[in-house]
Amino acid sequence: MNFKHTVVVTESESNYQGIDNMSTREILSYINHEDRRVADAVELVIPAIEKLVTVAVASMKKGGRIFYIGAGTSGRLGILDASECPPTFGVPHDWIIGLIAGGDGAIRKAVEFAEDDVEQAWKDLQEYEIGPHDTVIGIAASGSTPYVIGGLKAANVHGCTTGCIVCNTHSPIATVAQYPIEVVVGPEFITGSTRMKAGTAQKLVLNMISTGVMIRLGRIKGNKMVDMQLSNHKLVGRGVRIVMEETGATEAEATLYINQYGNVREAIAHIKKHL
Repeated sequence: MNFKHTVVVTESESNYQGIDNMSTREILSYINHEDRRVADAVELVIPAIEKLVTVAVASMKKGGRIFYIGAGTSGRLGILDASECPPTFGVPHDWIIGLIAGGDGAIRKAVEFAEDDVEQAWKDLQEYEIGPHDTVIGIAASGSTPYVIGGLKAANVHGCTTGCIVCNTHSPIATVAQYPIEVVVGPEFITGSTRMKAGTAQKLVLNMISTGVMIRLGRIKGNKMVDMQLSNHKLVGRGVRIVMEETGATEAEATLYINQYGNVREAIAHIKKHL
């Protein structure tokens, strides 16, 4: 593959010299200074995020799913976002799925050269019987990861919706994706360490995509997580408070119906029906 046209901002020389001789306070202050740039960079691409969220919602209403594909930090961030959707929004685990080059073992330990296999992502996606109603979102700081490029190209051929989150402009991945999101955060504090600003930008955008999609699919009521999984005492307590706020029920009543239905939305519906 020829990547000569890529503007590799993420690999550019750091704006800071001699960081190994800085004081701890200086290191932390400069990292914080750079991090402040990230939210501004994300703000600039909200229109692109909106387009991807809109098409993903339309596809999911037809029974589709969202797949994140990435390598290294990017792949781990996709898995993190996907894994948090079921407990937060009460959706099945196969609505949003994160895949990483090298398989699940790569979540904790880097798998050498896994990201260089241009065919593996599509093989991984095929294990889920991927189809034209599904959305595949490639995540890569540089925008040149072969695993992601190959997955997006194959997804396009098979009629899927494709998007990407990259931190460079004019990258091969953004060229392949139908709905590219290019968040340009500039050089990293440590030259090339894209787990830093690029990773933060990717996490912010992933938050926006999954949260936007879930709200549009009706998984939030007002500003409350009424479909969250009540999987521990803290979340049960939160569910009880939501029921009380939404219905005016006492704590005892809210607790009774939370225990009966095991779901905040259903507890609220029952109480309001019998008011």
